[in-house]
Amino acid sequence: MLSEVLLVSAPGKVILHGEHAVVHGKVALAVALNLRTFLRLQPHSNGQVCLNLPNIGIKRAWDVARLQLQDTSFLGRGDASAPAAELAERLKEVAGLPEDCADPERAAVLAFLYLYLCICRKQRALPSLDITVWSELPAGAGLGSSASYSVCMAAALLTTCEEIPNPLGDGKSTSRWSAEALELINKWAFQGERMIHGDPSGVDNAVSTWGGALRYQQGKISPLKRLPALKILLTNTKVPRSTKALVAGVRNRLLKELIDMNQHQLNALGVGHALLDQLCQVTMAHGLHSKLTGAGGGGCGITLLRPDLEQPEIEAVKQALHSCGFDCWETSISAPGVSVHAPASLDASMRRALDGL
Repeated sequence: MLSEVLLVSAPGKVILHGEHAVVHGKVALAVALNLRTFLRLQPHSNGQVCLNLPNIGIKRAWDVARLQLQDTSFLGRGDASAPAAELAERLKEVAGLPEDCADPERAAVLAFLYLYLCICRKQRALPSLDITVWSELPAGAGLGSSASYSVCMAAALLTTCEEIPNPLGDGKSTSRWSAEALELINKWAFQGERMIHGDPSGVDNAVSTWGGALRYQQGKISPLKRLPALKILLTNTKVPRSTKALVAGVRNRLLKELIDMNQHQLNALGVGHALLDQLCQVTMAHGLHSKLTGAGGGGCGITLLRPDLEQPEIEAVKQALHSCGFDCWETSISAPGVSVHAPASLDASMRRALDGL
């Protein structure tokens, strides 16, 4: 097992089209967002495994010897054969979570423990680790924050347990894993996502693993090689939503003009929201086109920015969106996938966040 500190990051995502159709076997177009989740893993020998999530104010620790004595045979071999709900209930007992545990904490803890116990149990003894995760992505906003969390966790644990090699060579500031290693990271990240969402499509963890832009259909992933450089406005309506509930709702109910048509169809499926409609109206008044991204029901929307758009025009749209009470970022898409970093490659504020300061 490796003994050095690992710094890993993975991007969020936006879905250009197909956010609900993908669950039913249709095509989704997903792109990596250049807002990322960062993870710091520090091996130690204090007999505990600690999880620190400063974004949501969670810090938990477990005695490694106690975890070692738990019967974890119900986890199987990390495949998708057991129902996610059944695994989650058993893991809640192992984690010692109270019945009234809030959803963000429950989901984050269960995904972590699942990956930790499944990946690390091949070791002679479960390792003592200190893990901190900090994200630039708002949770529950349709930007793949849970997938980037699962991808970072899977990549760090697999590397620490030497299931995959650490690609960061001497003198390098940032590196990425081989295609074979990325396949394994993606496989485990999907299992982490099952603990959080129940029945995810797999598209979020795929785009967070590989980055760039992907065409995704029925588990088959095809990279898009020639996606033009696209700038977007990313707007958070601040309306919380649940991917699991919205995906189930669609199942039970069974760029420009295409963007507008796609948004209308998503509204017809019942996954829109009045504030997402307001976002579309505000940007339409400035000649721009917007749609929700992710499960819908609130969360975030994206607005495509034409290459010929002048900065004063962009600032006017951002000001109009801020006046509605929305958070808004001018950003871009097609970011690199999961990566490992040298400490010096991260800015000082990020290092402080990961050091728990």
